[in-house]
Amino acid sequence: MTKVPRGFGHNVFLNCPFDRDYEPLFEAAVFTIQIAGFKPRCALEVSNAGRARLAKIMDILSECRFGIHDISRTELGPGKLPRFNMPLELGLDLGCSRWGIKHLAEKRILILDRSLRRHHRSASDLEGQGLVHHANNPQQLVSRIRDWLSTESAGSSIPGGAYIYKRYRLFRESLPRLSRVMKLSHRQLTFPDYSTIVRVWLEEYEG
Repeated sequence: MTKVPRGFGHNVFLNCPFDRDYEPLFEAAVFTIQIAGFKPRCALEVSNAGRARLAKIMDILSECRFGIHDISRTELGPGKLPRFNMPLELGLDLGCSRWGIKHLAEKRILILDRSLRRHHRSASDLEGQGLVHHANNPQQLVSRIRDWLSTESAGSSIPGGAYIYKRYRLFRESLPRLSRVMKLSHRQLTFPDYSTIVRVWLEEYEG
């Protein structure tokens, strides 16, 4: 019998752009996942060095019951090529949920885009997957993620989107101070650093 990975039911894989323009959305998403009682995971846990990067990302995917995939940046970049990382990781997660070992059939996947019909032009096969949009708005993204996690996990104790966003705004005000306490710069936080600061703040103000 294949052993279910530790934390599988509370791990949420977050697949999205990691550039500066998307940063407000990314940080709001990480906060929402954590205040809802889940653990965010993503490709930023994996070093860019070495040939095993994709294999390590697939390992993380197999450890997460929930997957949030934002395909809003599948467009031509400065190099005249589309960005394939987000659709690639989405495809891996969909395949994992369909053909993976037994517990992976429990996977739940949320697909996000910046507008509701945009994917028709680039990935029409996603029609019927329940894709939702966020209009590049962090507050709207918070509500989308909150509502989905509450529905898919039957988590009636998860606070509402408006409450979460209000707490997120308060957290942002505390971020520079908490970063200094941890001897970090709030402008140069790694994903693990940021996740830790969110956890510390939640333990202090929400515990």
